[in-house]
Amino acid sequence: MANFPSHDLETAPEGSKLLLEKSQAAFGRLPGLHKVMAESPQHLEGYQVLHGLFLQTDFDNDEKTVVWQTINVENECHYCVPAHTGIAKMMKVSDEITEALRNETPLPSAKLEALRTFTLQVMETRGNPTEAQLQAFFDAGYSHRAVLDVVLGLAQKTMSNYINHMAQTPVDEVFHPLLWERKVNEPA
Repeated sequence: MANFPSHDLETAPEGSKLLLEKSQAAFGRLPGLHKVMAESPQHLEGYQVLHGLFLQTDFDNDEKTVVWQTINVENECHYCVPAHTGIAKMMKVSDEITEALRNETPLPSAKLEALRTFTLQVMETRGNPTEAQLQAFFDAGYSHRAVLDVVLGLAQKTMSNYINHMAQTPVDEVFHPLLWERKVNEPA
């Protein structure tokens, strides 16, 4: 793999310095992902904007976590699964939800399970779910806005998951206790 640069406030391109300062202020440290993204000020800014917009959706913290972690787990993102496990703790998402997402086991409510299922269907069909899949999502209590917001979350996580794969972004030390690998189902 290519050796991607990892910037700090001194080495970042001029256009990324204020963006990294924003990250530093928000997280109390510079996340490794942001340090890699800083090579392209436009990429880092786009990611930050999408993240901020996704936080403003009508999804509650449990639902935001379901969308994020469903995508992270499906894409097997070594960096984002532990990072969003920590973020979920800060957002007061239950360990039951977090563990179900990390381990791909049933979620505690049918509505959250419908959100995970629909998010996966959007990914698997590359944005072309069937009418029946859409209807099942609506029947679970979600709206057309929620469909759009799932796609917004997917856009954000695609940026981070793909960069982490290519750059092999080291997991931030604070998330080392939360490291993750996809469990392989053992044959019965």
